[in-house]
Amino acid sequence: MDQLHLTDFDVDQQLLSLPGISLLIFTSVGCSSCRWARHHLPEQALPVDRLCWIDAEENGGAVERYGVFHLPSLFVVRDGQFQGELRSKLTAHALSAGLDEALERQPDELP
Repeated sequence: MDQLHLTDFDVDQQLLSLPGISLLIFTSVGCSSCRWARHHLPEQALPVDRLCWIDAEENGGAVERYGVFHLPSLFVVRDGQFQGELRSKLTAHALSAGLDEALERQPDELP
């Protein structure tokens, strides 16, 4: 599975141009759940084309635009369209079910 590390400077440009399904994940080095996610999510067989990581401490603009209140925070983008936040446990089964639900929503523009 592809992985990208995005910043305030390229998050919008990248997400708008990437085909397929991207899972945007806001994390922080000081967050134990975030460290777990960084280690285990790439190993899971998720129905996404790529994981897009963004460091919440270093990218306050994106944190504000996406309304990130807790970490890790996950968002779904498909073909440049914002499908919203993904709230689920960080297990493959729960994430897959949450992705299905997010992809059924009416898409919106990126924040």
